[in-house]
Amino acid sequence: MGSPGFGSQNNGQQQWLGITEPISLGGPTEYDLIRTRELEKHLQDAGLYENHQEAVSREEVLGRLDQIVKIWVKTVSRAKGLNEQLVQEANAKIFTFGSYRLGVHGPGADIDVLCVGPRYASRDEDFFGELHKMLSEMPEVTELHPVPDAHVPVMGLKFNGVSIDLLYAKLSFWVIPENLDISQESILQNADEQTVRSLNGCRVADQVLRLVPNIQNFRTTLKCMKFWAKHRGVYSNVTGFLGGINWALLVARICQLFPNALPNMLVSRFFRVYTKWRWPNPVMLCGIEEGSLGLQVWDPRRYPKDRSHLMPIITPSYPCMNSSYNVSSSTLRIMMKEFQRGNEICEAMEAKKADWDTLFEPFPFFEAYKNYLQIEISAESGDDLRKWKGWVESRLRQLTLKVERHTYGMLQCHPHPGEYPDKSRPFHCSYFTGLQRMQGVPVSGADVSQFDIRLSVEEFKHSVNMYTLWKRGMDIHVFHVKRRSIPTFVFPGGLRPAHPSKLAWESKRGSELRANHGRKRKLAEDNADSLRNSKSLASLSPSTREVRPVVNASCCYEKCSDLEIISTSEEQSEKPDLESTRECHGDWDANGSSTSKDVEKLAVEKIMCDPNDAYCVFSEEPDELEDEFEYRNEVKDFGENMKNSSNLDSSNSQEAIIPQKETTSATCLYSNDGSEDLESAELTVPLFSGIPAPVPQRKPLI
Repeated sequence: MGSPGFGSQNNGQQQWLGITEPISLGGPTEYDLIRTRELEKHLQDAGLYENHQEAVSREEVLGRLDQIVKIWVKTVSRAKGLNEQLVQEANAKIFTFGSYRLGVHGPGADIDVLCVGPRYASRDEDFFGELHKMLSEMPEVTELHPVPDAHVPVMGLKFNGVSIDLLYAKLSFWVIPENLDISQESILQNADEQTVRSLNGCRVADQVLRLVPNIQNFRTTLKCMKFWAKHRGVYSNVTGFLGGINWALLVARICQLFPNALPNMLVSRFFRVYTKWRWPNPVMLCGIEEGSLGLQVWDPRRYPKDRSHLMPIITPSYPCMNSSYNVSSSTLRIMMKEFQRGNEICEAMEAKKADWDTLFEPFPFFEAYKNYLQIEISAESGDDLRKWKGWVESRLRQLTLKVERHTYGMLQCHPHPGEYPDKSRPFHCSYFTGLQRMQGVPVSGADVSQFDIRLSVEEFKHSVNMYTLWKRGMDIHVFHVKRRSIPTFVFPGGLRPAHPSKLAWESKRGSELRANHGRKRKLAEDNADSLRNSKSLASLSPSTREVRPVVNASCCYEKCSDLEIISTSEEQSEKPDLESTRECHGDWDANGSSTSKDVEKLAVEKIMCDPNDAYCVFSEEPDELEDEFEYRNEVKDFGENMKNSSNLDSSNSQEAIIPQKETTSATCLYSNDGSEDLESAELTVPLFSGIPAPVPQRKPLI
């Protein structure tokens, strides 16, 4: 595992958790105590804590599952022809991880469970074979869904109504001891790659709890951040945002930097720190160690694939990995905007101009964009649809990557986590992705044609249809829809809102920005008038000059913000001295004062400068896209033919993506209802012709 993460100061008299010293050791104020109580009440009212009866039910299910795997492994040992002594000693053991292990699960949440078995119990034949058969014959088990070809093979099920994701790790032991400690590095010896990944979840969860200074404050803050992320639409690892373990690692790092802070302050500092964080600097709870088993750890200096990671969040247990490799440029941009919004609201809360309800306002996804992609999937039964959904969701990120690659990044995608079932049609559901031009791309111009992303969609559908468990009836269609034509089943109650939702914070923030702009403009006009008057006065003879009051020169300039001042100092000193800053300002307070904010920003810069110089990340094309050039060459002619065609088969009229009006330089695309009046300049870039986008020069982003 990684180094324990303890640092020392003053000749070892004081210790801290993490790879750097804390930013602030300040304790809570009365204000923090009050705001933390308000936050906890808000989380309680939101139903984020399970009741005693549900907690007991989960424990009973876990106990029953432990009995089942012990029976299973004895059955396997007999079938393998082992002697009676080994049959009697045969044992398997379960461990929990994820939100349940971290203590931040809510009512109805699933439980992540790892089953550890001996060397003779295989994953394919015994776990996904014999154990799956045993579970399928039990009346208390429903919705059994094996996914053996996933990155981390998993078997999903419901046991007495409790959702469980069951993983398997085959160790090199003949007998699994009941007191097995999976935190030891030796547990990974001779383990296959899938076992290492399966064990990683448990090992990371245990290590996170060891590396935070106050577990209860960590849990409350993490509950808050997960609740916020789900409301703002940025909680989903599979679609390119962040999942549970990613948020846990980010929160744990903030707990290390502010070890004596209560959840109220930790939430505020979370947004303040990560708004200023310069990705791809990695977030790490402890140092990365090579280990003694030769397993690959995250290291962009050595492994080209690691250089393409945009938002590295490194797991703290050996082998240290990047837990957020799914993040794309679009999803990173969206999350950074949300961090900025959260930071602004937290600052407004300190000024008593906002509250927790403002922070947790849901993101109005279906009002945010003019154009969307609808990915509709269907199957012939509920069980088939469940399997089909799991596979399609694992491939959705590919659509975002392909569209951005083929449009050279000028068309940005915002994938929305979660599916929307169409209750009017059984076994149908849809996913949605918002589309918009990259800021700065011209809206009109004779040399700009319309975006044509049919090739991206065809490649995406081809990869989805490669599903090894595909059955007749498993279909996928991709449409372009405009905002006014979004299907009604996505809205609560199936009713389209008559008026756009009124977002308190966004509207208030917009009013403030307009007011500030008006004040700045008036100040600039007054300064210009003063300058003209002074010039006119200078042109007069001394005898005819009128004596006027002297104006303080400082009123002609607007006060620079704290960030502007700090930015200037950063240009002069790339690596600020944290100790000298302490001498000037003293220890940091917990009230979020202007001085505190300045010093915290310098401290964040120090954190990103010192420990991570060895992990500079370079811009590079994701390997998963490079692996698909073979198929892209196959469909190259298809793209050329579509560019030259003037009439398209109307039977496929809804398979199309971005329609366009008649033009001399662009391709006629398919269309569907409600999308015929799409502005021709709204989506701009020629059809991808099969030639890959130029790979940028490798240069540090830090």
